[in-house]
Amino acid sequence: MKKLLAILFVAIMIYVVPRLDDWQEHPGTEPASLSSYTLEFPADRYPETAKHIREAMASGESKICTIDRENAEENRKESLKDIPTKKGYDRDEWPMAMCKEGGDGADIAYIAPSDNRGAGAWVSNQLDTFPDGTRVEFIVK
Repeated sequence: MKKLLAILFVAIMIYVVPRLDDWQEHPGTEPASLSSYTLEFPADRYPETAKHIREAMASGESKICTIDRENAEENRKESLKDIPTKKGYDRDEWPMAMCKEGGDGADIAYIAPSDNRGAGAWVSNQLDTFPDGTRVEFIVK
């Protein structure tokens, strides 16, 4: 039981407290955990994906991903429709297909499958508890 309480405490400190600070700075708004979030993407773990995200943002693509899982497959289809596959590479999209901002016009780069898929799994794990409509600002660290 003590172990469970310790884990719960750590989770609250990591996920809830920072959002409450944001909420207190902007009275009259909903807590950030219900509307927006900042995600620090680990460039050291996924360097090719990080490089692509940075370059896409520098060329004008959105830093914000509004989660829209329902339309992810359609967005992926639209963003990749004129981009041929390339043996040994994945086609990485920014904004991602799971983002409202993704789809037609997304920036595409060829990157190593291990980097792309690892990054995708990492992002998915970070955002799996957030509902559709949550705005996530990506910061590449």
